[in-house]
Amino acid sequence: MRINQFEFNLRELAGSMGDFGTLLPLAIGFIAINGMNPAGLLIMMGLVNIATGLVYKLPMPLQPKKAIAAVAISQKWSPSLIYASGFGTGIIWLFIASTGFIKNIVKLTPHCVIRGIQLALGILLAIKGFQMMSTGLLLGIISILIILIFRENKYAPAAIVLMILGLGIMGFQGKLPDTIHFSISLPPLTFFTFEEIWKGLILAGFAQIFLTLSNAVIATATLIKEYWPDKVVSEKKLAANMGIMNTIVPFFGGMPMCHGAGGLAGQYYFGARTGGTNIIEGLIELSLGLFLSKSIQSLFSAFPMSIVGAMMILVGIELAKFIKDIRGKAEIIVLIVTTGLSIITNIAIGFISGIVLYQIFKKSKIITIK
Repeated sequence: MRINQFEFNLRELAGSMGDFGTLLPLAIGFIAINGMNPAGLLIMMGLVNIATGLVYKLPMPLQPKKAIAAVAISQKWSPSLIYASGFGTGIIWLFIASTGFIKNIVKLTPHCVIRGIQLALGILLAIKGFQMMSTGLLLGIISILIILIFRENKYAPAAIVLMILGLGIMGFQGKLPDTIHFSISLPPLTFFTFEEIWKGLILAGFAQIFLTLSNAVIATATLIKEYWPDKVVSEKKLAANMGIMNTIVPFFGGMPMCHGAGGLAGQYYFGARTGGTNIIEGLIELSLGLFLSKSIQSLFSAFPMSIVGAMMILVGIELAKFIKDIRGKAEIIVLIVTTGLSIITNIAIGFISGIVLYQIFKKSKIITIK
């Protein structure tokens, strides 16, 4: 079914599941380890997904802010500290977008650095995918074959086949009856202190800014140009969007959220082409939050992670393919350094180092920048 610029079909539904690989593990951690309210997390994510789909009319992934999530889960932050860190980064993104500072950063970022970030993301997704596949190698291999066979199928898209397979395995193992409990839940009203906002920024928020800048803003905007050349979305608009959503959702139990090139590649790879993908995903998340919030932790935990891992591997390969337009020797060196440091340390360090190395090459003329 098509309504104006939106499509609602099996392909868009399959695309909405394309970035679950980055969402599920961190969402499970937030709920199981940090004690975040599942209804708030899912309902706010669902509402933002619907709003984002309506605004952009394109697939636009929403993911947990990874640096904040990693630190929060590993250090067992309280929910209020997580909400505060999301709000603090949201204020920063509103400032960056409103002052036009983002335009200066984009001008300083060479194409080869962006490609290095994309390659690093692809490799990191593939590595994480292989780790998740190791929990059930045979099922992971079968899942890869299903993806390769059904990816372009209009009537049985690969992501939907895999979700049905995963639920079928859960049912066969007898886990579904024990995990499903219907009840109506609403997002809570949540609050935090100024001290928690600053603490969240110090512990992870400031580091998250550079990760978000490179992956969720610049790399995502570039990937949109690749997939939809006639529907360009500016870096400023992406930054403003993340500022708005992260200054609202923390007051209703929402997690710190951002966009991401990996999530967009995953959505596109599995069939997403319009904003209908976000609306479909948002409705799914709303339904889960409203009616199954008490079952979310057990449902997510019981789903076969080897299936999700297989999806992540192929999405990683999809994201890495864009480096083929890098030709010059200097650009290749910058790409390799950016990629390597992003994998060994983190994407923020890789991003900054790549820009610095590019400027050194450009000014020294040791290797000509084309």
